[in-house]
Amino acid sequence: MKLTVVGCSGSFPSAESACSSYLVEADGFRLLLDMGNGALGELQRHCGLYDLDAIFLSHLHADHCIDMCAYFVARYYRHDGGRCAPLPVYGPEGTEQRLTTAYADTPSASSMSEVFDFHTVKPSTFEIGPFTVHTERVAHPVEAYGIRIEHGGRVLTYSGDTGVTDTLDELARDSDLFLCEAAFTHGKENIPDLHLNGREAGETAARAGARRLVLTHIPPWTDPQINLAHAREVYDGPVELAVPRTSYEI
Repeated sequence: MKLTVVGCSGSFPSAESACSSYLVEADGFRLLLDMGNGALGELQRHCGLYDLDAIFLSHLHADHCIDMCAYFVARYYRHDGGRCAPLPVYGPEGTEQRLTTAYADTPSASSMSEVFDFHTVKPSTFEIGPFTVHTERVAHPVEAYGIRIEHGGRVLTYSGDTGVTDTLDELARDSDLFLCEAAFTHGKENIPDLHLNGREAGETAARAGARRLVLTHIPPWTDPQINLAHAREVYDGPVELAVPRTSYEI
């Protein structure tokens, strides 16, 4: 598998990065994890507008899904080549309604489903292209899912947005790469079931036995070097910060 960071800023875009979006590729199949603010523009650095094969939305906060509205425009109103066939989109209950409401002026109430083939995510194991994926609900104020992606004996886990939860420990168990949010700063914010801090991300990776930790979803107002240092205090494996346009072979 190949993982490319399209955007990794938490809550809102920074001057350097779009919000959460990560491209996972294997066997010619392209799966996008989340499409937050600014992600659609950045995505075009890595693949064509119509080259995605599926999208997974971890939850329906704007910084993880709002550029789906812009992507609707690109797919619905395409003139050259005609309208795109529906693209599989996996998301929580109500994803179609959320995007239709956010767009606010679709030609009809069913227009989104003319270009997106919506699938409701629940805790389960299923196939997306060549990937075997396992999804579990994590600790966030809205319905939110972490995802474990397996291919060719390798494992990538993406936390989505979450507070501390045993569920995430199991999703990340023995992962080759654990892409984990670290939005909060240890000793500063302490809001249960919302986000992890760098130390908690490191502790989760250590408990799970993950082989590599990449911290992501750090907001522009947070010093990422502090979160990185806190993660290294409790996790002995390689750990780094997600950086836009960085790719990892897994």
